[in-house]
Amino acid sequence: MHVELNLPETFNAADYFVDRNIREGRGQKTAILCRDNAFTYAQVQAGMNKVGNALKGLGIEMENRVALLLLDSEFYPLSFFGAIKIGAVPICLNTLMQPKDYLYFLNDSRAKILIIDEELYSKFEPIKDKLRFLKHIIVVNGQAPAGTISFDSFVAGASDQLEAAPITPDDACFWLYSSGSTGQPKGTIHLQHDMVYAAETYGKQVLGIQEHDICFSAAKLFFAYGLGNGLYFPFSVGATSVLMPVRPVPASVYETIARYRPTLYFGVPTLYGSMLQEEGSLDGVRLCVSAGEALPADIFKRWQQRHGVEIIDGIGSTELSHIFISNLPGKAKPGSSGKVVPGYDARIVDENFQDIPVGEVGTLLIKGDSAAAAYWNKHQKTKSTMLGDWVNTDDKYAVDEEGYFYYIGRSNDMLKVGGIWVSPVEVEACLIEHPAVLECAVVGATDDKNLVKPKAFVVLKRGYAPDDQLKKDLKEYVKKTLAHYKYPRWIEFVDDLPKTATGKLKRFELRA
Repeated sequence: MHVELNLPETFNAADYFVDRNIREGRGQKTAILCRDNAFTYAQVQAGMNKVGNALKGLGIEMENRVALLLLDSEFYPLSFFGAIKIGAVPICLNTLMQPKDYLYFLNDSRAKILIIDEELYSKFEPIKDKLRFLKHIIVVNGQAPAGTISFDSFVAGASDQLEAAPITPDDACFWLYSSGSTGQPKGTIHLQHDMVYAAETYGKQVLGIQEHDICFSAAKLFFAYGLGNGLYFPFSVGATSVLMPVRPVPASVYETIARYRPTLYFGVPTLYGSMLQEEGSLDGVRLCVSAGEALPADIFKRWQQRHGVEIIDGIGSTELSHIFISNLPGKAKPGSSGKVVPGYDARIVDENFQDIPVGEVGTLLIKGDSAAAAYWNKHQKTKSTMLGDWVNTDDKYAVDEEGYFYYIGRSNDMLKVGGIWVSPVEVEACLIEHPAVLECAVVGATDDKNLVKPKAFVVLKRGYAPDDQLKKDLKEYVKKTLAHYKYPRWIEFVDDLPKTATGKLKRFELRA
């Protein structure tokens, strides 16, 4: 199914998401709540225009890349849309990476300018002399170190009036770097119309987002899920976004919900599990959303029992901008990723890219007009992932007779035990239903005969002792629930599990 946007030949996403709200009379509506401050759409527009003019003043031109290494605050939309408005291309960088990663991102992208939070500058300093293309560094939220420019100085004297660059719906708009769990991270090039398509499909037809909504995303703006939740979904309808610069732990999340009373809350499965361990209320929240990895059915059920609010789980990707398969409010099937979002198409195929019958496990392909154009300077990877209209997600899925999709695992996560394929996700979903288990991860390990068997890493809830009896109990629990060959032969208790910034499990680290 295709959704027709009917955008004009000249189209600038910054004009659509910011200026259009002013034209439609929402200039004095609150666009952003952050810390103790509120910013109207008129203030966002003025700040965006000042950033755009200041970028032009430093020689930044259309199609130049502008790297953003920013915490979630009002500086993010001003910088992101300020760059887009002049036809430049912002790159949203993960704030949780290491200096060597930023060296790669900045040299690979050839960004000419970096806008960085003062709190993150220590991660940048070790690599600043190895950058081949960067010309200017703008520092927000603090003192500007030697050789950099403070944000206040950067925009001082810049006009708050700016004409949008006359670009097209198919011009480059922004980049996101996709996960590097298999090789180097890939610069994913999104076009001007991609955010509009995601907002018109998932934003309006699944979330039912409206002007009166207040959106709060614990998932950060630097990756695809958070960028939609916390920025372009609310801006697409003139709603309000709550931005939280600090780390999303249960205490800070519950405090933010209590203070701003958002109507839409976006998290990841790990955080939902942790929040169930702590005290807090969801007063005002009409709907919770989860993505990043599969939401265990047990967390879905316990959350609804405790808070009376549904979590709608879905799957999206950096390449598709946002969520393309999702449960619907009031129609969620615990343990499933839901149904195809209107505006997208899905296929499950075998290794020869032939469609397979309902119920069988295969690779998920997705078609939708929010798909990225290409990976930057990764020709072969672009060809293997972007198959004409279709994007190869490399996720293993099955679909039932009702059209609900079930995540089985990443292609390279599947285990072959005794000649039979085993999904780590299925074993994890079983383990997490045991009352002692807070989190778990299952990977393949070899026994004394060099055969692959499941091994579980388990984080326990408070009050449970990590002893041999509990290991035995957990193994027996899985044996009684799943096919015998799927039970974990080894269980290792750990304090926490390695995860990416988006909350996805780093299985490859556990396999090492």
